[in-house]
Amino acid sequence: MSISIAIVEDERNYNNALKKVINYQSDMKVVAQFFDGNTALKNLSDISPDVVMMDIQLQDMLGIDIIEKLNKEMPSTQFIMCTSFEEDDKVFSSLKAGAMGYLVKGESMDKILSSIRDVYNGGAPMSFSIARKVLHHFERKSSEVKGLDELTEREKEILELLSQGLLYKEIADKKFISIDTVKKHVGNIYRKLHVNNKVEAVNKFNHFKN
Repeated sequence: MSISIAIVEDERNYNNALKKVINYQSDMKVVAQFFDGNTALKNLSDISPDVVMMDIQLQDMLGIDIIEKLNKEMPSTQFIMCTSFEEDDKVFSSLKAGAMGYLVKGESMDKILSSIRDVYNGGAPMSFSIARKVLHHFERKSSEVKGLDELTEREKEILELLSQGLLYKEIADKKFISIDTVKKHVGNIYRKLHVNNKVEAVNKFNHFKN
């Protein structure tokens, strides 16, 4: 049984090139082509292909938005982003929306074909540069968690109050300690979180909480 594939790509030549190469394979077939987001959004759930090759920046909408809207309606369909965008926010927004693969358009057709087979069999194919971004992201998250874990309960309390916009004097009054003690705790917080100022510390704290 062949893998059914839909292509959502507004660059007509690339869309047709993908279709031609995919249909040349004995184990896969393009069952639909879409050249804009709205048409894809209206029709994809009726077709329910095994795999959707999705461009991010369509002329009328973002491919990420299409995945977010259709992911629950199409539980057995796997989405692969195939795009020229490598920005962190687009990568993570795509994965968060439900994409199981992320390929850069410069990839060879062999890589694209193997990625379709891979995602169909439960894998999560990514271009090398994207996989590195994902790894770095989790390494950074891990180091942030470690830094926050090193804070004492009092330091966490003071960081929480800083995030609420309280001044050192207000924190000192609230915790019945001197301003110098507050400053000492804040210095320890900066050192443990590897930050240089209050804004960076609060941003890191809020990022972790979310």
